Amino acid sequence: MIGPLIKEMRPKQWLKNVLVFAAPGAAGVLDEPSDLVATVLAFVAFCFAASGIYIWNDLNDIEADRVHPTKRHRPIPAGTLSIPVARAAGVVLPIAALAVAAATGRWETVAIVAVYIAITLCYTFWLKEVEIIDLLAVASGFVLRAAGGAVAVDVPMSRWFILCVTFGSLFIVVGKRYAELQEVGIGAGTRSTLDVYTPGFLRMLLSVSLGGALISYCVWAFETAVGTDFPFYELSVVPMIAALFRYLLVLERGQGSAPEEVFASDRVLQLAGVAWIIIYGVAVYTA
Repeated sequence: MIGPLIKEMRPKQWLKNVLVFAAPGAAGVLDEPSDLVATVLAFVAFCFAASGIYIWNDLNDIEADRVHPTKRHRPIPAGTLSIPVARAAGVVLPIAALAVAAATGRWETVAIVAVYIAITLCYTFWLKEVEIIDLLAVASGFVLRAAGGAVAVDVPMSRWFILCVTFGSLFIVVGKRYAELQEVGIGAGTRSTLDVYTPGFLRMLLSVSLGGALISYCVWAFETAVGTDFPFYELSVVPMIAALFRYLLVLERGQGSAPEEVFASDRVLQLAGVAWIIIYGVAVYTA
């Protein structure tokens, strides 16, 4: 039972929660032990919260997932994890998330995690059936992750940073829907909003969100670079563009319905990510 439960918690998707390190990393405070510990605690809190929501999501979608080409293999729809155990874990994990968030010593972290849990629960039981709002609800989860890391160590987030995360999140979320639509087609019964969205409409949203992410990141990088001696902040734009364009290519190839698997397997994306971390890291810690 432990194996199916761990699989149901979807540890591969914990990669999304690395976003909590964005604001502390950009502020250059991760070399402070107390701030590093607080950020790690925020990361763990979001992992617990997300896993709890994944369980409720699969409990709610059990019938639809059983006819999905890949989701039917998840422990709950496959029947390898009992429903009573799943429900118990779905209650315990969000509570544990709030407890870990409280360990950061900042009530703001608890509040952010609580809002994340509330929005994702609303998404699970209601908002996922409302077109457009479903995209915004999922994207808000990424913004809250970034905000959770910021409040855990009490560092500010610039307006351009927030815009960059928002548009970048929308790009990933819309891309996921676009890939799902290509994978299962309209009318497959796996997600009601896929019966409303069209490939052309989602491509337009991809263009808008990609443009917004690029512009806001460039402004953020150049704004942050004011007063620095070397153009490392500005150079970080290059791997960022490479990563976004690469992911767009992955989507056009009919992949991307599971972004975490793409990021974990695509070598070009990984190379762009490492290059960005190195360049931006040098910019932060040599300024």
